[in-house]
Amino acid sequence: MNFLLVSLGIGITAGVLAALCGVGGGVIMVPAFGLLLGLDQKHALATSMAVIVPTAIAATAQHVKNDLIDWRVAIATAIAATLTSYFVADTVKQFRNETLTRIFAVVIILFGVMMLVTPTTKSAQKPSQPPTLPSNSTDETS
Repeated sequence: MNFLLVSLGIGITAGVLAALCGVGGGVIMVPAFGLLLGLDQKHALATSMAVIVPTAIAATAQHVKNDLIDWRVAIATAIAATLTSYFVADTVKQFRNETLTRIFAVVIILFGVMMLVTPTTKSAQKPSQPPTLPSNSTDETS
């Protein structure tokens, strides 16, 4: 029962942070699965990936409704990330759990420091009108 309650707590925390910050999978669930549930790094990251799918679908549905997704960025990134992660996920079994934990920690620390020292990012603003394509007609004044 305690395992289930801790799992639910991790899920609630990850869901809140996924919706508010765009994080929750790796940043919250992987360490929590290891520290609170005793999963080794390989099982923690694989379990996190399985949880990310429904979490991302739910949050994405709301972000679509709120018109907050830049689809050009999302599609290009999704294709690259999906193909890359499919092949790289198979290499996880070749690493020791300690090595994966250290890689994870370094990545989180580096991005955290970068976010602390980098000025706020510019908001992606959608143009009020779609861009117009150049006309094929010649200028009548020439």
